[in-house]
Amino acid sequence: MIDLSKTIDLSTTYLGLKLKNPLVASASPMCEDVDNIRRMEDAGAAAVVLHSLFEEQIDHESDELDRFMTESSGISAESVTHFPELTHRVMGPDAYLAHIVKCKQAVRIPVIGSLNGSTLGGWLSYARRIEQAGADALELNIYHIPVDPGLTAEQVEQRYVDLIKAVKAEVRIPVAIKLGPYFSSMANVARKLDAAGANGLVLFNRFYQPDYDLESLEVVPNLILSNSHELLLRLHWIAIIYGTVRADLALTGGVHSATDVVKAMMAGARIAMTTSALLKRGISYLDTMTTELLIWMGEHEYDSIRQMQGSMSRSAVPQPNAFERANYMKVLSSYAMR
Repeated sequence: MIDLSKTIDLSTTYLGLKLKNPLVASASPMCEDVDNIRRMEDAGAAAVVLHSLFEEQIDHESDELDRFMTESSGISAESVTHFPELTHRVMGPDAYLAHIVKCKQAVRIPVIGSLNGSTLGGWLSYARRIEQAGADALELNIYHIPVDPGLTAEQVEQRYVDLIKAVKAEVRIPVAIKLGPYFSSMANVARKLDAAGANGLVLFNRFYQPDYDLESLEVVPNLILSNSHELLLRLHWIAIIYGTVRADLALTGGVHSATDVVKAMMAGARIAMTTSALLKRGISYLDTMTTELLIWMGEHEYDSIRQMQGSMSRSAVPQPNAFERANYMKVLSSYAMR
């Protein structure tokens, strides 16, 4: 039997990092345990994104933070209630930084820090400290719900741009920005962030939707793990953005199988991030996905991941209108009542 791992090149690059394959374990509570990080590496993860450090966990001591919180309208008081409630004891900033050091000592794969800030001072201060702790790259995990009706779309987008410029000016490690899908012109936002210096764009963040408890008449947090159907939105926009920006594209949300990984690569992603699949099936499922990826590529005569990256992007397919309005009428007319 031919060893496909020796004949097929799964390697890719992301944020300037050379990765053995495109499978990356994305941020989750699993990443709080160094032993889990080791298991992810052993199971085949090419890199890991640590769980996010939330600024809400940090004591705001500097005058810059106080000034920004009182003078900026960037985050409204109401938006705080939209953050997912922390259901377990979270890791504080000092412990988080120490965790980065321990992870770097424990594994050889790249360790990417994740930061979820709410003020400019918080973003910058801890971006520097995450870099100093030894993280190979930084992911800015933006969870901002613009509930203020006076805040325009242009103002929201500009704050993203200003943030990436400010963080890039503070650190030397590569910086990716994790975006939600709710922009009126996603391709334009991607281009702006690329021009501002983002090394990577991670599509998409999942904004958790609160539910209603009709007995207690309370708004309650609601967490549902992803499924492969969520992949479609990510594929759509990565395929459209591919080739229009220099930043690397990462797909996160809905990656549950080797074929999901293949689709992500063909759309134009450099890596496919997964968490829900590991929570459902265990960390060892990474090995299964890697093996199935090799088998699929062997059966379809692909020699490398790079060979397929972007091969089904909007700029590569013979009918790019499949990503545009023309396909809308076709889809609607193709469905018949049974």
